[in-house]
Amino acid sequence: MIYPPNAIHAVRALYGADSYRSASGDGRVKWKDGHETTAEETAAIDAKVIELQAEYDAQDYARNRKLEYDVLNQFELISDDDANGTTTHKDAITAIKTKWPKDNSGPVE
Repeated sequence: MIYPPNAIHAVRALYGADSYRSASGDGRVKWKDGHETTAEETAAIDAKVIELQAEYDAQDYARNRKLEYDVLNQFELISDDDANGTTTHKDAITAIKTKWPKDNSGPVE
């Protein structure tokens, strides 16, 4: 997930994209069948937002790594390493992985 989760993501995950006409980030839902959102549905949506937020937070390191990977011209680095017998690409990737560890304790400088 690219963006932080909200109630819209939770409604889609729980009930499917075809179950509602519109939903707002704060949890207001207009259902296709016209029913009012029940207390149980509200509780389920709130719980799902918390679950999705935990999953999103756990992937913070991956989003940070991707930002740095995207700056590298990896094909050129790989090609240059092959031609020159160097490890520039491998070293750059290792440095990014070290900076942004999977336990989300980064950045490690």
